[in-house]
Amino acid sequence: MQFRNFKMVDYVVYGRGAFNQLDEILAPRRKGDFPMIFFLDHFFVGKPLASRIPLRGKDKIVYVDVTHEPKTKQVDALAAELKSEFGEISGVIGIGGGSAMDLAKAVSLMMTNPGSSADYQGWDLVKQAGVYKVGIPTLSGTGAEVSRTTVLTGPVRKLGMNSDFTPFDQIVLDPELTKDAPANQRFYTGMDCYIHCIESLEGTFLNEFSKSYGEKALELCRKVFVEKDKWDDECDDQLMMASYAGGMSIAYSQVGVAHAVSYGLSFLLGTKHGIGNCIVMNHLEEYYPAGVKEFKYMVAKNNIEIPTGICANLTEAQFDSMIDVSLGMKPLWENALGKDWEKIMTREKLRTLYAKL
Repeated sequence: MQFRNFKMVDYVVYGRGAFNQLDEILAPRRKGDFPMIFFLDHFFVGKPLASRIPLRGKDKIVYVDVTHEPKTKQVDALAAELKSEFGEISGVIGIGGGSAMDLAKAVSLMMTNPGSSADYQGWDLVKQAGVYKVGIPTLSGTGAEVSRTTVLTGPVRKLGMNSDFTPFDQIVLDPELTKDAPANQRFYTGMDCYIHCIESLEGTFLNEFSKSYGEKALELCRKVFVEKDKWDDECDDQLMMASYAGGMSIAYSQVGVAHAVSYGLSFLLGTKHGIGNCIVMNHLEEYYPAGVKEFKYMVAKNNIEIPTGICANLTEAQFDSMIDVSLGMKPLWENALGKDWEKIMTREKLRTLYAKL
């Protein structure tokens, strides 16, 4: 049997105020006068966080628009601009939610690999290490800070650049940075973590490595969204570690039905990842009965409205497009339903499921 030789993040710093160490963390990674490029989520325009970024020399802050999830053309344009302006850079630092961090990972890789990022959507297609890259989450839940993928929407598919060159060289986990996250956004990204733990723990790929991290992440999610009645600093601390552990859990297993279906929504409708997972999870009693029951309890307890009817006016061609994208996520379906998943999740069954959303 062949076991996966799993590439992890090289360096991790965790703790309140850890962001203040960024200057000293970056110093030994600087190459001459080539700049560090900071991709900052556009949510922080005019907010104090930008002034805390330790700029040196030609360093630059680039506010990245994450209204929609990252697209290959956005990655290619950012990489081309940086090459044109600077020729070479010392590194890319992604500060924000999953989309900002995924952009940083992807642009890092496209500074050193030829062609378009769309050429690398898939497993182990990236051949060259990218430039130095750092991930700093300001939302907790996606696990993007530890994953070996950067999820991109391309011309024909929504699929990550999945490779050993994709993980960050450094992550900075500072719960203080998540303090002012909007409540809805915090819930949706937290549920991304909860859902991928359910999918990992109930999947056919499960092993003790994944189980250990997944169970801890699930325990922390429950403390935050089930046991607590009021959001406090401890919730930020716990959810940040749930995100890390949840990302580690799926690194050695896989996600499942909710993610596979939500990829179709995102590709066609631009539905954000966390919200998309929630919309789908609402209808997955057949696959995750206990998880869906608890999910619905958390939705009600936290006074969250999950959108409904988003597929109500789609054409058959649009349904086919979503189905094609979703069924292309073969490892996810195999983890969820086993080797014979194609006999279980037929196009007709998936069409029926999309119609409910």
